[in-house]
Amino acid sequence: MQLIEVTTPQLAKEFLRVNVEINKNNPHYIIPLEKDVNDVFDPKKNKSFRFGEATRWILKDNSGKLIGRIAAFANKKYKNKGDDVPVGGMGFFDSINDQTAADMLLDVAKHWLLQKGFQAMDGPINFGERDRWWGLVVKGHNIPPMYCMNFNAPYYQQLLENYGFKGFFNQICFAMSTNQLIQKKYYDRHAECSKDPNYSSAHIKKSQLDKFAADFTIVYNKAWAGHGGLKQLEEKVVRKMFHSMKPVMDERVNWFIYYKGEPIGVWINLPDLNRWFKYLNGKFTLWHKLKFLWVKATVPNKKFTGLVFGVVPEFQGKGADSYLIIEGCRVIQNLKIENGNYILGKPIYDDYEMQWIGEFNPKMINVAEAIAGNRSRILTTYRYLFDRTKEFKPHPILH
Repeated sequence: MQLIEVTTPQLAKEFLRVNVEINKNNPHYIIPLEKDVNDVFDPKKNKSFRFGEATRWILKDNSGKLIGRIAAFANKKYKNKGDDVPVGGMGFFDSINDQTAADMLLDVAKHWLLQKGFQAMDGPINFGERDRWWGLVVKGHNIPPMYCMNFNAPYYQQLLENYGFKGFFNQICFAMSTNQLIQKKYYDRHAECSKDPNYSSAHIKKSQLDKFAADFTIVYNKAWAGHGGLKQLEEKVVRKMFHSMKPVMDERVNWFIYYKGEPIGVWINLPDLNRWFKYLNGKFTLWHKLKFLWVKATVPNKKFTGLVFGVVPEFQGKGADSYLIIEGCRVIQNLKIENGNYILGKPIYDDYEMQWIGEFNPKMINVAEAIAGNRSRILTTYRYLFDRTKEFKPHPILH
């Protein structure tokens, strides 16, 4: 077997090709957009290079066939609650079902990180934000991946655990059919909040994206910054993100709630983009962008995905989450309220799946479980301690 560091554009293409070669016979596999993977390793596109570095390798067998790949990340700002040693990362791990091949890949990432002064390795993770390329699929192998979500065969779990990785935290995705009512308590709490005229709601409007970006920034920084490694967001970053989402955004599924005009909760969703991107075979040239617009206009997309849901701390436990959910459902599910009863109409989407929630956040897990109930897939962030005598500690629970 031959291990090759990715140092040329041709080798970068082969790095992308490994993922296709290993998964191409799986009917649930969707080729990721090449630009989304390449951007991770482009210092001009990925701001993580300001305080870190990344490198990639591919693995070939003796006949020159691609049989594996891995990337290693030295990110000085990567830290989880409770960490007492510097932790590096590995990601974009693919391997044939062969422990020797997997060990070669994991060894090269480990030794590279050791040389950089790290004492542990998490993976598979991203060199950047946690909303993409994060975690190993351990349940839900028979479901196509959501946009920018890792996809792997079941045997990957054994390859990592045989090497010595242990589960650092689980990442839970929840799914539901929109043709059903959720738990009664949410409607009751919504009714209570609705009696207070200070509560109001609005769905996002593409003509006012800057206004909603400002509102999102306020809620996000109060509700998430400082939790699970998440940092403060700048409003200009959110504005850019919202404008980049504009071509695929559905105004009807993005909701904000306010109290006395101040933003206190957000629920951000998108159509399941992979339902459209699967027709592009990983390409996004000008021609493929035109093809995407045609596909988007002609191929019905009946699934939407949850990206962000949260309420600012001072309104948690007061029914605001229920108010936010039901206000959104009134449009998403064409929900009618007659004589205090909530009646389903024809939903604008058939299925809903939430982006992953860390199992270390039981409060959000409980909310998601009450809404959806079905744990559609589980991913795991693994950790490998270089000092094999050191006590392993999973991610602490957030309270």
